[in-house]
Amino acid sequence: MGALMLQGTGSDVGKSVLVAGLCRALANRGLTVRPFKPQNMSNNAAVTDDGGEIGRAQATQAIACRARPSVDMNPVLLKPQADRTSQLIVHGRMRGTLTTGNWRQAREPLLPEVLASFRRLQDQADIVVVEGAGSPAEINLRGGDIANMGFARAAGVPVVLVGDIDRGGVIAAIIGTRAVIDADDAAMIRGFLINKFRGDPALFADGYRAIEARAGWRGFGVVPWIAEAAGLPSEDAVVLERHAPQAQARLVVACPITPRISNFDDLDPLKLEPGVEVMMIPPGRAIPAEAALILLAGSKSTIADLAFVRAQGWDIDIKAHVRRGRPVLGLCGGYQMLGRRIADPHGIEGPAGSVDGLGLLDVETVLTGDKALRQVTGEARGARFAGYEMHVGETSGPDTARPLARFEDGRPDGAARADGLVAGCYVHGLFGMAEQRAAWLGVASSGPDHALAVDAALNAIAATLEAHVDIDGLIRLSEQQ
Repeated sequence: MGALMLQGTGSDVGKSVLVAGLCRALANRGLTVRPFKPQNMSNNAAVTDDGGEIGRAQATQAIACRARPSVDMNPVLLKPQADRTSQLIVHGRMRGTLTTGNWRQAREPLLPEVLASFRRLQDQADIVVVEGAGSPAEINLRGGDIANMGFARAAGVPVVLVGDIDRGGVIAAIIGTRAVIDADDAAMIRGFLINKFRGDPALFADGYRAIEARAGWRGFGVVPWIAEAAGLPSEDAVVLERHAPQAQARLVVACPITPRISNFDDLDPLKLEPGVEVMMIPPGRAIPAEAALILLAGSKSTIADLAFVRAQGWDIDIKAHVRRGRPVLGLCGGYQMLGRRIADPHGIEGPAGSVDGLGLLDVETVLTGDKALRQVTGEARGARFAGYEMHVGETSGPDTARPLARFEDGRPDGAARADGLVAGCYVHGLFGMAEQRAAWLGVASSGPDHALAVDAALNAIAATLEAHVDIDGLIRLSEQQ
């Protein structure tokens, strides 16, 4: 019943990957492990067995533990809808909308529910590995905090601070964190990890000792750059800014990046296919004419993102693509955009109203207050799939008479145009199985099922941590909780 928390000197220092790798390493040692993140902010989410939703990273960390995802693993999830507005998910269920103006007052009352989830996981496990959010050095956010030191102190969980050496300034980042947080918070930190090191770790020996001397915390290791981390599902939108084109891409799958794009990890399995390049199109760039498939991903604010598509001229690119006889697929919010009309009469995702869609499918969508959250299996394009639904809205119209997908229970989902060039559905995770990818790419798949690729990546990350991190020391530290 031990516990350990990884916090970071900043966002995107690799906490999620390290927690996942540590969970798998501990599970490989025969321990019963559970992941936990008190509060997450992400529009990439996963559906649990009991029909709730949690952050994608916590679902991946559950897989690392060889456990089923549970809403207790991420009791508070914020899903941004606009620059100052987020949907609040508590224990997997929508509990309203928060703004930057009321979040500080709203979060502190959630701490008892966060602690209840943590205690339930402790009852199930030998060790709970906790992931912080952002950084404890953001002292302007300390009041009412439930994500970092507010949780650590309330639960009595020792903390290890993670610094990212690849971005530079890691010595100042760790020592600086020690300098700005208060003494009681600093007392919760028992050590540090250096992450994303490229080259010979011996070159950092003096810096490592300097951190230990100046911060007063012991080091638990220097983690090298782990290439296999790219094989884990995407959660943070920062990955959308990094595009590495393939030298000899046979097929290009293009996906426009809208401001409230969600569940873009749906595209990750396509990257497993040799010769397939997943090209995320940033604002200001046209969708390339050579794209074999355009994919419109999900959205947390469909009407606003549709307006952005038009403002970028991507609607013109998409329609030209169809005229050239090439396919377009919309998933969830992207499916809704392809229809004739989208109505939000109750202002669920933004101001109440309705807009014309792209008109490429003869369907209409009405956004409703009921949220579909369920895991699904079935068949699309003659191939199997396993995924999940996570959406508000009901879509109807003549093209739904040609459903893109059919679930195992017989329910149809989605729609397709008569010529088959334009289609959409509400299934997230559609491309996870190799045979489903082959059905869309028009070639025999040579990549593995996505679940197998993720499992292999987790094992590789765990092996790297075993070689470079004092895991025995981390276990002993967790027992001090």
